[in-house]
Amino acid sequence: MTGDQPGPPPTRPGLARALIDRFGHLVRELSKFATVGSVAFIVDFALFNYLANARGVEQVTAKTISTVIAATVAFVGNRFWTWRHRQRSNPAREYALFFLFNGVGLGIAVACLAISRYGLGALWPGVFQTALADNIASFVVGTGLGTLFRFWSYRRFVFVEAGTQTVTEAAHDRDPRA
Repeated sequence: MTGDQPGPPPTRPGLARALIDRFGHLVRELSKFATVGSVAFIVDFALFNYLANARGVEQVTAKTISTVIAATVAFVGNRFWTWRHRQRSNPAREYALFFLFNGVGLGIAVACLAISRYGLGALWPGVFQTALADNIASFVVGTGLGTLFRFWSYRRFVFVEAGTQTVTEAAHDRDPRA
């Protein structure tokens, strides 16, 4: 024989190769998501600090404005790069869900900022009512928790794979006799 045998391709040896074969697509998606998120983070960070520190806008208002603008940047990057391989459903549906889940992510970041500034800041104003504390609470803690939630929700509900049932479709598939 010449080595051209029909059948499945040879498998890669080792645990690392098995993990790469199984989760490589997820790692690629996470990498693209992180890149898009990094750009959006820079927009969010720069705009928040400009509004709050240079323009005197109240911190929670500044965070809300900066997050909405950064979310628009993230939507474009994720739709047309991170999950471009996924079937496009209704663009209005994707956009609405994206911003709904960003609203939840914004709520997480703003809650972390508010707890730090107004909750802990009432106890230790010299520590928790500073620009450094605002940035740590909002961008490290809030953005970290919000990012985990966003990746899961975008992947699960917004940019779904072809053939993946949405929540409403799955609910209608149930056998009423069960």
